Amino acid sequence: MKSKRIVITRAEHQAGKLAALIEERGGVPLMYPCIAVKPVEDTRELDRSLRSAANGEFDWIVFTSANTVRAVFERLGDLGVEPASIAKARIAGVGPGTAEEIESLLGLDVALVPDQHEAEGLVKSFSPASGLRIFLPQSDLARPVLAEGLRLAGAVVRVVPAYRTILGSGGVDVPLLLFRDEIDAVTFTSSSTVDNFMRRLAKEGGDPESLRNVCIACLGRKTARTAETHNLSVTVTAPENTVESLVAALVSYFGRPTG
Repeated sequence: MKSKRIVITRAEHQAGKLAALIEERGGVPLMYPCIAVKPVEDTRELDRSLRSAANGEFDWIVFTSANTVRAVFERLGDLGVEPASIAKARIAGVGPGTAEEIESLLGLDVALVPDQHEAEGLVKSFSPASGLRIFLPQSDLARPVLAEGLRLAGAVVRVVPAYRTILGSGGVDVPLLLFRDEIDAVTFTSSSTVDNFMRRLAKEGGDPESLRNVCIACLGRKTARTAETHNLSVTVTAPENTVESLVAALVSYFGRPTG
């Protein structure tokens, strides 16, 4: 992967680990944040749910991203509530990255990480979920697949926006670099990075057709499916939902013989 120029679309505060892994393998990370994370404007519902969790009113708290973990951690701090107080509920994380953030930031043990690191995997792990009381903090733009699946499995689910996902800014001039054929790959780590990349590219005058000869690398099948809805031809899908797996897949792809 030596000297390959690889765009990172993650939020700026999350990009460091992926950038470091790319550099370790000889690549050149190009920052192009396509999402930014902001607190919800009205925290009343989130505050009520966090206090409910501290009072033992949920059986499970399910975290679907590291951003959700961070949002909950910051709001608990604002409320003066110790993270340990919500451990009356069992904790689930959608994947190993989210579980790592739960353990390091909240200091909580993770009872469940599904083998399939996406909403469908969580639903399968909980089924049947008759009567389970589940707190599901999410992005304001989160798709309803997980909540609907858990309810169909019999759970009582409280879905609460924990943070806002907005369009990112800054970084390199991707439209210009694409025009000059100076990008080798674009990485997507979530559906929101795909959606916002396409929004940002259009806003900045970029041409989606210029992506045809670029490696499109996705973290997980859900992200890949979102890319395909934008008519992107997905070249690489990481077999595991970790940035290490994504970079390993890129190394394998660029190491293949051509011609």
